[in-house]
Amino acid sequence: MAEETTDTTGTAGGAHWAPGDHILWRYRGNATGSFHICRPVTVVQDTDELLAVWMAPGTDCVKPLLADGTPVHREPLATRYTKPRTTAVTRWFGPGVLKLARPGEPWSVWLFWDLDWRFRNWYVNLEEPLARWEGGVDSEDHFLDIAVYPDRSWEWKDEDEFAQAQRAGLMSAAQAEKVRAAGRSAVGLIESWGPPFTAGWESWRPDPAWPVPALPDDWDRTPARIGA
Repeated sequence: MAEETTDTTGTAGGAHWAPGDHILWRYRGNATGSFHICRPVTVVQDTDELLAVWMAPGTDCVKPLLADGTPVHREPLATRYTKPRTTAVTRWFGPGVLKLARPGEPWSVWLFWDLDWRFRNWYVNLEEPLARWEGGVDSEDHFLDIAVYPDRSWEWKDEDEFAQAQRAGLMSAAQAEKVRAAGRSAVGLIESWGPPFTAGWESWRPDPAWPVPALPDDWDRTPARIGA
C-alpha cells in the first residue's frame, strides 16, 4: 500500500473533502499509539474554518473492549484503565451524531438529538486537535468533557474518569493541566455563547439520500506523518 500523507490543514495536496464524502474519524488509545476507536462518517462541510461530519444510525464502528469481553463502561473505575483491552466492531444504534471541529482547537463539539429530532444537547469532547490525512482525521481523547444544554447551562462530564486516567498513568500532571486549561477555554466560549452554538446546527438535517458509510478492513492503517 502506498504511504498516505497526514496534513493538519487539508486532505492530501491541501484540498478539502466534498459534502457526501466518506472519511474515518479515529482515536488512538491513550499512552498506546494504536487506534482503538474508528467511526466512518459522511462529510457535511469542510472549509478552512470548520469540519462538520455526520455519523449515521446503523454505522459499523470500532470501539475498545476489555480482553475478557467486558464492555469498558461496565468495568469498575479502579481497574477500567489497567486491564488488557482489545477492539470490537459494533453497530451504532439510536440517533446519529453531528460532529464539528475547528482546525487547531483541542476539542470537538457533538450534537445529539432524540429519535424524533428534538434537539437534546451539545457535547464538548476535549481531545488532541484533529490531525488530517488522506482517509480522515485522527485524535486522542482526553477523558474530560462538557455537556451544554439548550438553555445555555453546562456541566463538566466524566471528571471521575479524568482523575482515574491520571492515577493509572495515562496522563501526566502537566498534560492534565493543559486539558483543564483547554476546558476552561471551552467554558469561556460557552459562556460568551460563541460559535458553533450560535450557528444553528441544531436545525440541520442529513441528506436522506446519503448511504451509511462502510467500515474498511484496513481501518487501523497508520498514515505517514509529515516531517516524521
